[in-house]
Amino acid sequence: MDSYLEERRRLVDHLRAQGIRSNAVLDALLKVPRHRFIPASQLAVAYRDRALSIGHEQTISQPFVVAYMTESAELEPDFKVLEIGTGSGYQAAVLAQLTRQVFSVEIIPALAESARRLLDELRYDNVRIKLGNGYEGWPEHAPFDAIVVTAAPEQVPQALIDQLALGGKMVIPVGAGSQELLVITKTASGIVERRSLAVRFVPMTGKPKK
Repeated sequence: MDSYLEERRRLVDHLRAQGIRSNAVLDALLKVPRHRFIPASQLAVAYRDRALSIGHEQTISQPFVVAYMTESAELEPDFKVLEIGTGSGYQAAVLAQLTRQVFSVEIIPALAESARRLLDELRYDNVRIKLGNGYEGWPEHAPFDAIVVTAAPEQVPQALIDQLALGGKMVIPVGAGSQELLVITKTASGIVERRSLAVRFVPMTGKPKK
């Protein structure tokens, strides 16, 4: 018996009312047990539409932002997706509901390990986690059909653009202090950039390769 199912249903109804249109994305958020990805001290607010601290000066994103970013990536079931910033593993779990394979990079060792353990326990067998610098992506498995970035660099890392497949989309918060969410499409004639939400993410750590 899933004692949190009704709370997830109310959250999904709220997200639909806030403008999330993709039934596939809403269904993914209905299935993923967000309460498993947060500290026990915050279980009472697990399904509120707000970001929550997960320690290490990191957060689990607001459900609306998770849904909006996932919807903006326009995922297909056969996609191979790169996530930068595993954190708790929640966004990776949502992506895993919708795609063939998720490759996720996390720079904080404790978070990489705890997310790996939890995703294994929840049987998300199509998620691989790597401890590493998100600015470098995961070139061994490129190109990726979509890239979702959950920490904010000051500029879009070139390595991530290089690892995006032709026709693919990257959803990424950009900026220092003031941030906005960009949806980047890689086309045969170059990069098309759409600016969308004003957002507030933790800064992306690590450094780009020179």
